[in-house]
Amino acid sequence: MTSRMPSPTIGACLLFAAAALALSAVTAHAQEEAPTFQAGAAKSNITPELGLTLVGGWGSPQAEHIHDELWARCLVLDDGSTQLALVIIDNLAAAREVFDNAKQRLTEKTGIPAEHMLMASTHTHSAPSARPSNTLDPPEDLTAYQRFIADRIVDGVRRAINNLEPARIGWGAGEAPDQVFNRRWFMDEDFDLTNPFGDVDQVRMNPPRNHEALVEPAGPTDPEIAFLAVESADGRPIALLANYSLHYVGGVPGNHVSADYFGVFAREIGRLLKADTGNPPFVGIMSNGTSGDINNINFQAPSAQRQHYEQINRVASIAAGAVYKAYQTVEFQDWAKLDARMSELTLDVRKPDEAMLERARSIVDDPDAAPGNHSREETYARRTIQLHESPDELDIWVQAVRVGGVGIAAIPFEVFAETGLEIKEKSPFERAFTISFGNGGYGYLPTPRQHELGGYETWLGSSRVAVDSEPRIVETILDKLEGMADDG
Repeated sequence: MTSRMPSPTIGACLLFAAAALALSAVTAHAQEEAPTFQAGAAKSNITPELGLTLVGGWGSPQAEHIHDELWARCLVLDDGSTQLALVIIDNLAAAREVFDNAKQRLTEKTGIPAEHMLMASTHTHSAPSARPSNTLDPPEDLTAYQRFIADRIVDGVRRAINNLEPARIGWGAGEAPDQVFNRRWFMDEDFDLTNPFGDVDQVRMNPPRNHEALVEPAGPTDPEIAFLAVESADGRPIALLANYSLHYVGGVPGNHVSADYFGVFAREIGRLLKADTGNPPFVGIMSNGTSGDINNINFQAPSAQRQHYEQINRVASIAAGAVYKAYQTVEFQDWAKLDARMSELTLDVRKPDEAMLERARSIVDDPDAAPGNHSREETYARRTIQLHESPDELDIWVQAVRVGGVGIAAIPFEVFAETGLEIKEKSPFERAFTISFGNGGYGYLPTPRQHELGGYETWLGSSRVAVDSEPRIVETILDKLEGMADDG
């Protein structure tokens, strides 16, 4: 006789069905609650009309030719509860007031808090000015070009939001050590290091190349090119934000508008990723790292004759190649925690003493009777008087941003390489980098040690804030990074 398993009772069946339904409901609820990471990117054209004055050198030429367009490159990230907007514009030290104007309108239109927006200039020396004549005492109204930039930033971020889609994110770093050189040098004791104030420095910025008086650089370099990369759920590149501690490259005719190597990198990385035909279009971005004392000149080698834009293209190609190589090892994640913290920090403005002020006034009153020990005596005499007439304090934005395992510092100065290296070393995150000219631009930010050495970047008028400003800013940045790390 064949035995049979007893049939389940109706009650048992109902109990099993109820349990299955409950489990299904819990699973469905968990799926509904799982946050979706999204990313969107866009860029807005900020190319000026011809005839505007270009900044970056000692002269003020008018723009007569557009070699390549200038852009506000925008990336918006969304982790399901927090949105971040990252904006890099092709300009030199755009004023805080430009970014504040754009942020205020974006908050009204999108709801993204201002502290969740990081906006910064690159470092091209071939763009019109977007800063006032005195950054310590700006006028109430923006110039026409400043308003134009702010308008285009607002449009670019809103379009990036319109392009938001489910995405994956990753980060990494390549290196290009042969393209970064510290430009501040100790020189032989017989070399003339007289500065515009009649004093003698210990170092020289941009010394003569291949000169017998060269001793050694006064600081380090940072060869790393850190980057964030986002791609769609199906693997289409959306955007890549890189950071390299290199000044502009130059080799641009004085009356040309150009984004310098930052713009060429943006195009080249898209080409290497085969992303230059995507829809929405891929947005490559290169931000300026801690390059206040770093440029692309090997001072121990003779000068090389190059065509206009040749070195820009070469450096951008090398940087993009290094990033592309590192990109192959990136492990993309379906989700990453986002956070940002920003606060105002009040700094003391550097002021001339009475002797410096008297000397400056005498030079301005009668340039022909000036001592003539330095070619920039009159320029720095005028800057000395301007500092004397400026407010005693400066309020700046100090910001830290978290994107998953990456901490980003935004500092509104030309930051030295050793500052960036310190932030990287002490950051609690897996990777960290600093964006110079973040949320404004106020000149150079030497470390206290570099102030002691003197040199162009430390001169009164090149550096406008107190000697203790750099360690105060670094401490504030690290506190914010630690706070975000502690939040898990």
